Amino acid sequence: MCPLHRAQLNFWGNRTKSCLCLILLFAVLLGFYSNVFSLIPRRQTEKSQSSPEAHHVQGRRESLTLSEGDGHLDSCRIPEVPRLLYPKAQLLKPLRVDVLVMTPWFAPVVWDGTFDSALLDVQFRNTTIGLTVFAIKKYVVFLRLFLETAEKYFMVGHKVIYYVFTDRPADVPQIALQDGRQVVVLHVGNYRRWQDISMHRMEMISNFSRRRFLREVDYLVCLYVDMKFSDHVGVEILAPLFGTLHPGFYAADRQSFTYERRPLSRAYIPRDEGDFYYAGGFFGGSVPEVYRLTTACHQAMTADQAQGIEAVWHDESHLNRYLLSHKPSKVLSPEYLWDEQMLQRPPLLRKLRYVAVPMNHTEIRSR
Repeated sequence: MCPLHRAQLNFWGNRTKSCLCLILLFAVLLGFYSNVFSLIPRRQTEKSQSSPEAHHVQGRRESLTLSEGDGHLDSCRIPEVPRLLYPKAQLLKPLRVDVLVMTPWFAPVVWDGTFDSALLDVQFRNTTIGLTVFAIKKYVVFLRLFLETAEKYFMVGHKVIYYVFTDRPADVPQIALQDGRQVVVLHVGNYRRWQDISMHRMEMISNFSRRRFLREVDYLVCLYVDMKFSDHVGVEILAPLFGTLHPGFYAADRQSFTYERRPLSRAYIPRDEGDFYYAGGFFGGSVPEVYRLTTACHQAMTADQAQGIEAVWHDESHLNRYLLSHKPSKVLSPEYLWDEQMLQRPPLLRKLRYVAVPMNHTEIRSR
């Protein structure tokens, strides 16, 4: 081979190798950048390619995902408070020194003098409150006084839906309501024993929370019907989860509480455990939290029934078991549940806000 021909081959060989190296380098760089760009959200591309209908469906799906778990999202936000004139809190001058005002888990205990109603009303101004009450069999006779006193004292100035569970819809009285308030009658069956009515209350609140309360209200307040309001009961009670101190045990030690003490029951609480004894006639919270509470209590009662056991105080026993494991974020003092016929009013109770109505329990429960 002549030197010239050999030089030409070397030239083209070296050039080919250089081209191949460049091609390989380009391919490597292309692969690297394609991986990098694949990590960057293609929101603009997707936006340009998707239709308005697709955006509408996606928006609804995102909204449902958020609302199903958290109920009304607005109730979880810290509200903006407009300019108000109110007394300044004095750190060195507590409003109450005669009672416990904070639990060990930093939940406030609500007593008269520990809150400012005007300030709280502004914070909860866009809130809708649901009130559940059961008027089964002869208990329907308590409805008129219950609703009339509620209109006078309960959540005055706020939107309220009274959910009346009853087997006698025709006997629900018609009363004058404030603007933004309504009575919704929910027709349910009755049971032979009053204990069964009491225990199925949890099941019904759970079912209706899932079916409609989540869409209609921000908070639920669950009360007994054989009571009347006698003083202000407002948004100071509202919290993700709240319970009320039982008037018969607010000053007792835990060994005296009438918890369910049989280990076989799902409501069992040992004698060395317990914070307070909560009343079954006044509890509540945000709709998702009330749904969790009532569902858990219903499931526990169903499990007990399968074992042939019934908790000593029925749904109240299971409520206390749940609130021991799921600490309430607010505790209401006995001002919010009292029986003047059975208990002498102590000086520490400045107000009685929700009190029992005198009745013959045996006669009412047997009909």
